[in-house]
Amino acid sequence: MAIVYQKDKRSGITYAYESISFWNKEKKQSRSKRTLLGRVIGEDKAIIPTDGRGRKKKEEPTALKRGRPPLIQTARYFYGATYLFNQIGEQLGITNDLQQCFPEHYQQILSIAYYLILEDKTPLYRFERWGTLHQHPYGQNISSQRSSELFASITEEAKQSFFRLQGARRAEQEFWAYDTTSISSYSECLRQIQYGHSKEDASLPQLNLALVFGEESRLPFYYRVLAGNIPDSKTVTHLLNSLDTLGFSKVKLVMDRGFYSEANINALFKEHRKFLISVRLSLIFVRTSLDEIYAGFRSFEHYSENYDLYYHTVSTQWDYTQERPYKKDTLTSTKRVYLHYYFSLDKAAEDENAFDRKLVALRQELLSGNRLPKHEQLYKKYFEVTSTPKRGTKVRVKQEVIEREKRYYGFFVLFTNQAMSAITALEIYRNKDLVEKAFGDLKERLNMRRTLVSSEQSLDGKLFVEFVALIYLSYIKKRMQETNMFKQYTLQEMLDKLDVIECFHTVGREPWVGEVLEKQKMIYANLGFNPPSSL
Repeated sequence: MAIVYQKDKRSGITYAYESISFWNKEKKQSRSKRTLLGRVIGEDKAIIPTDGRGRKKKEEPTALKRGRPPLIQTARYFYGATYLFNQIGEQLGITNDLQQCFPEHYQQILSIAYYLILEDKTPLYRFERWGTLHQHPYGQNISSQRSSELFASITEEAKQSFFRLQGARRAEQEFWAYDTTSISSYSECLRQIQYGHSKEDASLPQLNLALVFGEESRLPFYYRVLAGNIPDSKTVTHLLNSLDTLGFSKVKLVMDRGFYSEANINALFKEHRKFLISVRLSLIFVRTSLDEIYAGFRSFEHYSENYDLYYHTVSTQWDYTQERPYKKDTLTSTKRVYLHYYFSLDKAAEDENAFDRKLVALRQELLSGNRLPKHEQLYKKYFEVTSTPKRGTKVRVKQEVIEREKRYYGFFVLFTNQAMSAITALEIYRNKDLVEKAFGDLKERLNMRRTLVSSEQSLDGKLFVEFVALIYLSYIKKRMQETNMFKQYTLQEMLDKLDVIECFHTVGREPWVGEVLEKQKMIYANLGFNPPSSL
């Protein structure tokens, strides 16, 4: 049983109904029966009994009532955690933006998002049991069929509107971390499910999910579904076009080295975007600049005690090119860029140790005669092999090649077109791991490691609802980190502490909230909200 509120568009009066769900055996469908309770008055949603035409119900004289007194029905729901989600939705504008973009379905989207967060890894067909026990925005059951219909109804236009509204609430001056992940799928009939370079399960086809995350807000802003066989470096240009369409012209991106290419850097310069990107040391312009400062790199003045590494910044030039097909020419110019180099002794030792073990294994393969075809290039690169009938096989290491290889162990480099210190660049780049953590939340907690849907529309709609849930999760984790709550609770423990707070609905009287303990009040305070006092 649930209380449902509905506004009469003609009179502007909001009425409260008692909704009871039941199973129709003949039609084999879930049905609900509504009974008018009365009109809703004030912000506290007090219910005044009426006959539906704005008049109070006439009460029979008590002297005429006979028999046993009527049974007063009271409904009890868990409310503490969903109340928290309500507050987050109001503060971040999620509820308002969803209502504006999905006026007919926003409450269902919110209820499913709440369910996905609270019921860790639980399939969606278990929603009915959860929905009958919790106070949630939709207030009714959402069957598997209804959820599929909901997912299919979510249009690309409405999603883009939501991204635009949410993005307008973010600070454009912050760096936005951009990354992709692969999600395996059993639905090979869908167009975007393709075999590609899998980051997890190479035995299944996949789709790729690109995600943009604010580094200061620590909230996701935008996502895009890609075919599973598209490499990272091919996605940047389309991302820039999407951000232009959404109206965000001052975006600053931080990316890993999989997104580096000359075409992407030129595209970022063309669109006047600031960027910070990890690049490979094997690039000629990167290695040339490092060689110039190599001798004095490990000086004490360039040592960071906090990060236990050495650092150095080099200002250099990027040879910018822009093809202009409409004029059939190419623009060229130079752009100022910065290379931030870092050296870690621990990383160098790990790299060298791993390399030595690889050389030992390769030499053993040569001496035993068990050569592997896939290692032939490595044999040729690192060893000189001689064989005679009398002396057998002799293997000599090419020491100069080995030393040249080890010369750059322990180094890594960041490439940017914005002036900043090497330590600032390092901190910005390391914050990018929040995208990896967000991918983990999507796959593990929100149960998106494998997808099994029957249509493109259902897949897109389900991913959107998962994305909405991810915004709530990201906000909660951010606040828990800022207030050191993870020293006391895991995420699930914290939600469980709040989820036991109850609310009560009794016909003819104002709903009320059950007891809230001091520890629960402290949790709400740490998350930035007041505890629930009334409905």
